[in-house]
Amino acid sequence: MTVSTESRRAFEALLMVADEPIPAGLCAQLLEVSQTDLDELAETLIAEYEAADRGFVLRRVAGGYRFYSHPDMAAYVERFVLEGQSARLSNAALETLAIVAYKQPVSRGQIAEIRGVNVDSTLRTLLIRGYAAEVGRDPGPGQAVLYGTTPMFLEKLGLDSVSELPALADFVPGPEVMAGFENSLRSTPADTGESDAEAGAESEPVETS
Repeated sequence: MTVSTESRRAFEALLMVADEPIPAGLCAQLLEVSQTDLDELAETLIAEYEAADRGFVLRRVAGGYRFYSHPDMAAYVERFVLEGQSARLSNAALETLAIVAYKQPVSRGQIAEIRGVNVDSTLRTLLIRGYAAEVGRDPGPGQAVLYGTTPMFLEKLGLDSVSELPALADFVPGPEVMAGFENSLRSTPADTGESDAEAGAESEPVETS
């Protein structure tokens, strides 16, 4: 076998980032080696990992190669997966999920605009947990990715479709409540002993970064 140390390391690096088997032909092309040399390298690594009793194995499946957790470690992997599934979503993730559910299909930028903060990490969490997914592309400039909820989301909430979600009006106070709330926030110089100028200064909006 004439594969260099650099090609060997490159092969391992590709395997580390792959989320599905990398076609053997593509690997050989990327590493600039022959198909035979690549297959021999893979067999060598398979034997080395097994001899070293590593927690992962290299397998050839579906015409390509990919790392898998060692079968002996199944109990630990299962524990990790179940622990991750049972973890509660943060308030930020729940807020983002609510926006996706009610505004779908919705882009990352639209979600961020509604929440007023960057939503990259929370949206990524929802995608990983299977509650949200890419559902299309915005036909406008840039063709932003659009997101929507998944069947798992409906299953968790016990819904048949998103049309069964409670109406947003159910969570918004009525006009009487809002009017009373606004009145309670108003103050006059007579009420507070402040001058007109002071009261005006208090009412000016404050810029926030």
